Amino acid sequence: MIRIKRTNKTAHKVTKRLKSRARIRKKVNGDADRPRLAVYRSSKHIYAQIIDDNTGKTLASFSTVEGNLNKKNLSMAKQVGQEIAKRALSKNIKSVVFDRSGYVFHGRVKAVAEGAREAGLTF
Repeated sequence: MIRIKRTNKTAHKVTKRLKSRARIRKKVNGDADRPRLAVYRSSKHIYAQIIDDNTGKTLASFSTVEGNLNKKNLSMAKQVGQEIAKRALSKNIKSVVFDRSGYVFHGRVKAVAEGAREAGLTF
């Protein structure tokens, strides 16, 4: 169970996202055949990881920090999705389960998913 002390409106938004994330994680589980593509977005960057939940290991990862992509817009998020798909395909991972981590499937999160789909991942 995730506990966060609510002190202001920002903490309330975070609490709502983490509750949603916990509900999603009950249903979304990655294994060796179909690992989980987890997305995290901060105010400046976006991160994507492919995770095998059975072993608890990250199989591939990419972010705007690693790629020196400084702008926080949809095209950079799409590039993150394309690069994570290339890294997954190089490790013979063709299908994944998408984990939006409690974020609404819109904007940069959706752009990561579209970029990964265009580069060849299925989910």
